[in-house]
Amino acid sequence: MTASTSPTAVRVDLRDLPGLQPPSMITAIDEPSRGGLPQVRLPSGHLAVHLTSYRDVHTVLTDISFARARTNTDDGPSFLPTIMPTEMLLNLDHPDHGRLKGFVGSAYSAASVARRAQSVHGVLDVALADLSRDRDRGTADLMATLLDPLTIGFNAAQLGIPAGDVPFFRALSREMQIASDADVPALLESFWTLYRYIEDLVSGRRPVGEGLIADLLAGRDSISPPVTDGEYAAILLGSIVGGDQNVLSVIGKIAYVVLARPELWNHLVDNPDTIPTVTEELLRLLPLGRISTFPRVATRDVPVEHGVILEGDVVYADAHQANRDPAVYPDPWVVDTAREGRRHLQFGYGMHHCMGAAQARMEIIEVLGRLVTDLPGLALTVDPAEIAWDTGILVHRPIGLPVTW
Repeated sequence: MTASTSPTAVRVDLRDLPGLQPPSMITAIDEPSRGGLPQVRLPSGHLAVHLTSYRDVHTVLTDISFARARTNTDDGPSFLPTIMPTEMLLNLDHPDHGRLKGFVGSAYSAASVARRAQSVHGVLDVALADLSRDRDRGTADLMATLLDPLTIGFNAAQLGIPAGDVPFFRALSREMQIASDADVPALLESFWTLYRYIEDLVSGRRPVGEGLIADLLAGRDSISPPVTDGEYAAILLGSIVGGDQNVLSVIGKIAYVVLARPELWNHLVDNPDTIPTVTEELLRLLPLGRISTFPRVATRDVPVEHGVILEGDVVYADAHQANRDPAVYPDPWVVDTAREGRRHLQFGYGMHHCMGAAQARMEIIEVLGRLVTDLPGLALTVDPAEIAWDTGILVHRPIGLPVTW
């Protein structure tokens, strides 16, 4: 990966910025795998081949012979304290995954998401007015007043979920992504409460408005065999949770970084055309939560750079480390506003590439564009070291971002 020599380019090192790195969930061990590769121990107690180079992680993510379904079992290798519905896209393998991904993929394509961008503008209008009101009272919080309402407001609107339902299910979505093992029965109760709510949407027991839920329900017979209620509920679970909680985690960290590094914020104010490039750099560097991918099981022998993954090996393809591979990204911890080259792996790659990637990118770009235009003097009112963080398996974001301008 190379960087251009544009006179407007800025390079900002994030290594010393407080709070960016959540606690790891893996433990390195001295014993190599059967194929001579480094291993780590997962929270479930299983050993997993640990791949960290861009080349090797990309190989695993794009090879359908690495199975996800074989990990989502009782006592299977996992980061999670419990199993998930087997119908969820992230748990499916070829060819089942392709059938359902093809059904829902067009709704989350870049072109489809771009057509819904206007909805973000409306939510931003209200949130910016609220933020200005709070600033006048001395309590402006970018997370609580703008970013938090934005992600849930846009996601609920595009899905067709009544705004009155949000207080019921939103806290359950966060608990699902935190996925704490402190009280597994309580976690399961929250999960199944959320899942039953989604089943009610699918079955018609709860009303939905115009939006993706109704559109996809109307097209469920467009593939063969038709989408079942269980499959549709699992798809919708990913849309409700990921399209809100995951986007909030990513956009919250990005807002924190650009405000905690004023030279980067000032660059965006002066060069708003570089917002998409800076967004990609920050996506590359900022982990969603405490893990980067879910484990997989090799169904055949696969040679990699420094050994062989053998059939039956559990594999952790560490996209966090791959996104900082100096062989691909020179000075990997530097946000280079003119960096060019290979696509990062934050959203995965291949079959399990995140279906919400275009939506996340669109929301981030729209928010940053609006903030640098409307509030060019925006700044944190506290030292970055004072920012508190909300952290779980799939969550890592600032709890609050007190600002002024």
